[in-house]
Amino acid sequence: METTGGPAPTYSRAILDEIDPFIGTAATSLPSAQGLAATWWWPKAQIGNTHPGATSPLGMVSACAYSGAYPTGYGRYTKNTEGLPEEMFDQAQASGFTHFQQSGTGAIRKYYNYVRVTPMVQQLDTLGQAWPLHDEVAEAGYYAATLDTGVRCEITVGEKIAVHRYTFPQHRSARVVVDLSCGGLAIDHGRTVPLRAHVESLGHGRAQGTVVVEGVPLSVYIEVDTPGWRQMLWHDLRLIEGGTRLDFDRIRQTTLRPFGLLFLGPTAAGQSVEVRIGFSLRGCEQARDNLHRECGQQPPAFDAIRERTKERWRDHVDRIEVEGGSPARRQVFATALYHSLIKPCFADDESPFWPTSGPFAFDVCTMWDIYKTQVPLLSAIVPDRAVDLLESLIRVCEEEGNFPIGYRMARGADRFFRQASALVHTALADAHALGLGDLDWNWALVHMEADLRRLYGEDFYEHGVVHPISHTLDLAYAYHCTAGVARALNDHRLADDLAARSLLWTNAFDPATGLLQDSSFYEGGKWNYSFRLMHDMAGRIALAGGDDAFVAMLDAFFGYGAPPVTQPGRLPDPAEMAVGYALNRFEGLNNEPDMEAPWSYHYAGRPDRTAEIVHAALTWQFGTGPGGLPGNDDSGGLSSWYVWASLGLFPIAGQNLFLVNAPAFARATIHVGDRDFVVETRGHRETPISSDGLERVPPPQYVQSARLNGEPLDVAHLSATDVHAGGRLQLELGPEPSAWGRRVRPPSPSQPSAPGARP
Repeated sequence: METTGGPAPTYSRAILDEIDPFIGTAATSLPSAQGLAATWWWPKAQIGNTHPGATSPLGMVSACAYSGAYPTGYGRYTKNTEGLPEEMFDQAQASGFTHFQQSGTGAIRKYYNYVRVTPMVQQLDTLGQAWPLHDEVAEAGYYAATLDTGVRCEITVGEKIAVHRYTFPQHRSARVVVDLSCGGLAIDHGRTVPLRAHVESLGHGRAQGTVVVEGVPLSVYIEVDTPGWRQMLWHDLRLIEGGTRLDFDRIRQTTLRPFGLLFLGPTAAGQSVEVRIGFSLRGCEQARDNLHRECGQQPPAFDAIRERTKERWRDHVDRIEVEGGSPARRQVFATALYHSLIKPCFADDESPFWPTSGPFAFDVCTMWDIYKTQVPLLSAIVPDRAVDLLESLIRVCEEEGNFPIGYRMARGADRFFRQASALVHTALADAHALGLGDLDWNWALVHMEADLRRLYGEDFYEHGVVHPISHTLDLAYAYHCTAGVARALNDHRLADDLAARSLLWTNAFDPATGLLQDSSFYEGGKWNYSFRLMHDMAGRIALAGGDDAFVAMLDAFFGYGAPPVTQPGRLPDPAEMAVGYALNRFEGLNNEPDMEAPWSYHYAGRPDRTAEIVHAALTWQFGTGPGGLPGNDDSGGLSSWYVWASLGLFPIAGQNLFLVNAPAFARATIHVGDRDFVVETRGHRETPISSDGLERVPPPQYVQSARLNGEPLDVAHLSATDVHAGGRLQLELGPEPSAWGRRVRPPSPSQPSAPGARP
């Protein structure tokens, strides 16, 4: 079906209603790829590692059914880092419902799942038993399932609260058990043990407590509406008659015995019990205030909180509108946008590490993935939150001495420095160029410059190269980003010094091969990292021998002319993996180190190649259903890639730049604050995706010409400032490659754009 300038076909369902939180929760199960996508090899875990639990947009709290499975606590799978995951259980099950989950990450060593709430019709000593789940339902902000015991379980969350509703069968001694000792996963080395704790029964269905986990005091205030029910504390699965408080001053792995509180009494068939929990990192009083602020003081609150969170989700996902697309494509897009807005978690005025008010963000995982795609997306559609994130990270730098590469709800642990270096600099550079927020930029620059000499940066500063070699590229890029901020602040001496050091990226490459030097790498290999987008792509291409040589290397990397490959299965042996790695092939969005590599072609004058690869990825690598993701979503980094690729734009983090490509939808609108940036097409042809039951690869489309706000745009890029200012990008599409975007390349320090081009 073609559109020729008239209105694109639209679908009546709002984007919120098209979200499927189950996408990515099971092992990858996509139709066998055809064409170019069939040549890509997947070295990492083939599962999205998402969960279907209740979340609020960028909120502090999530809640989900808990089985103890890797890595979110939901589902059936054990820990895996490559190939298809093994199953821990043969069906979905849960021992209760926990709070705080990762989204799409892999092995991060600690996995939250605090404060397990379990509705039971059994004795307390069976706590921890898991029951099969039936009739699961998940929507944005809501999760429900029925346990094998006949209890219907529903959960919704606010920004700092969770509300549970349990509908019981008739029983003379039903109970709701709260386990404050729960944490982590039921896998080897997956348990999280509190260091200190107290729990207090306040009577009349009220209780509170604090557990110190990973150096963070997590406090809860709990209300349960159960007139006539008893409430008691318990320890080591034994009830404590008459006790009102438990204190644990020093807990160790070997001394931990489960503890918490319990509410019990008779239920009539269909009777519902509501459990409301307020959370805080600053004590029980603030947890109570958070609960009452969001729930009010007149129960029940479940339906009101569910609707309020649904509206919050509607407000967020409606900031991007698309027209056209098959139902399957629209569902995948809607869910990708949803997954892009779950993390980071914002807990304003909740920092346990500094006493002042203001933004506090955690679960900035995985920064080495999300800085390329998700942070620019937040900057576009929720710019206030993007600025809050940066303010929080600056405060972390003040308190802890360096910008984190990843940041969890934990004190001083797992800052992920091995993965990458100096990534916050890119987001700060973009925010400054766009004029976002009112950060103290002179103070920010002090931290940016100082951070460049910490950890791996010290060796880079002294020797101009550091291993793992990818850190050399990170640091050189961060010097470039910081130089831009310094120059804008009129510190030209500092800017010149930083800019000179940014040119040391060349030390990372072997001129004889045009690839990176031999080194160790965090995920991926030499080829994956060799085609990342840098600040001086013109110099990078010259080092490889020029356009033709660079394109030939890219063609080999992306599998042009190569036969299809076989993906790893369960428990792939080392020999099988070695054969795959030896292909030196694009990882096909199964992993993120080379996620921006398709756009490298733009810098060599071949945007048509970018169009072919992105089209193949959108067609074959993503689908509907629980197995619809090709790899770990990594806190929304992968899903954000999908969003941008579908819009025909790709952000170049740190450079105030977007690259332009053929979009997947006939028309899209990005609501940037009170302005709209519209991408509209002429000649767009609707194409299905693999989930539509493809029998062949639909051909890609190519940009033939472009106009920005009515003026001809002869280059395949535009500034992020143009996007954030609002406007209209009109793209003429066709079935064959054209000369558009080939002559003038995106800007590089050694080859800036020609006059009239958009920097």
